[in-house]
Amino acid sequence: MAAITASMVGELRAKTDALMMECKQALTEADGNMEKAEELLRIKLGNKAGKASDRITAEGVVTAYVDGAVGGMIEINCETDFVTKNDSFLALANAAAMLVAKNNPADIAALGALAYEQDGFGPTLEDVRKGLIGKIGENMSFRRFKHFTGNGKLASYLHGTRIGVMVEFEGDDTPAKDVAMHIAAMKPVAISSADVPVELIEKERAVAAGKAAEDRKVAEAEGKKPQSDDIVAKRIEGGVQKYLKEVSLHNQPFVKNDKQTVEQMLKAANTSIKGFTLYVVGEGIKKKVDDFAAEVAAQVAAAKAAA
Repeated sequence: MAAITASMVGELRAKTDALMMECKQALTEADGNMEKAEELLRIKLGNKAGKASDRITAEGVVTAYVDGAVGGMIEINCETDFVTKNDSFLALANAAAMLVAKNNPADIAALGALAYEQDGFGPTLEDVRKGLIGKIGENMSFRRFKHFTGNGKLASYLHGTRIGVMVEFEGDDTPAKDVAMHIAAMKPVAISSADVPVELIEKERAVAAGKAAEDRKVAEAEGKKPQSDDIVAKRIEGGVQKYLKEVSLHNQPFVKNDKQTVEQMLKAANTSIKGFTLYVVGEGIKKKVDDFAAEVAAQVAAAKAAA
C-alpha cells in the first residue's frame, strides 16, 4: 500500500475542500492515487466538496526582502483578513519574498518550483502553498512579484502588511527610506511628469473635456454665454497639468515637510530615485460582497417552497 503523506493530504484538501481525515481516508482507499481519491470524495460529499481554488482571494499581504543590492517583493493573496495573521501564511509570504530575491524566477510557475519546505509540506514552494490551503482551509495564491538588482541601492517600506514599496536609489539611506514611506502614503504613478503613462494622461484629458462640455451645457441652459473654445482648451490642459503634478513623485509635497517637494528634498540630500514599485493588496481584484440579508431571505423562501 502506498504511503499517504501530509503533503498528499494537503493537496487533496486544496482541491476538494474536504476535511483532513476524509482526504486521508480517500487517499488510503485509492492507494495514493490522487485523481481516484478526488473522485471518491466528490461521490461521497457531492457539492460539499467545492474547490477552495475557485474562491476569490482579495485579501492578503505584501512582503519584501532586501540583501544588499538584491531584493524581492511579492503579494500573496487569501480569502479573508483573518488568514493574513496566520503564522504559517506569513512564513510562506516571507519565504516567497526571499526566494524571489535570491533566485529571480521568471514567473509564478518558476517561483512555485523553487525548493522550500514548511509545516511538513514540500519539497517546493508550490507544494507548501497547496498543503497550507488544505491545512488552513482557504485558497491562497501568489499574485505578483518583482526582483530587484543592478539599479542602485534598495530601500523598502511596509505599511502594515497591505502596502509595500521598494525604492531603487543612489545616495543616502535616510531620505530614500523617507521617500518609500511617502510613496506608500501618496501613491504616485511615476517619478516625474514626463514618466506618467500616456494612457493615464489621455484618460485625465477626457475627464477634463467631459467636465468642460457639461459646464457648457449648463451655461447654455441658463442662457449664459458659454466659454470660448480657446478658454475651454486652456482649462482642459490646465486640468491635465494639475493631474501630472499630483501623481508624479518629484512634484508632490513631501509628507514630512509640505513646504518643499520631494524633488527639492532629494536634491538637498544629494540623493536620486532611480525607480520605485508600489504594491497594494487586492488592487484591481473584484471582491465578492456578501449580502447577508438577501442570503437569509433566499434560505427562508427555499424552506417555504420545500414545505
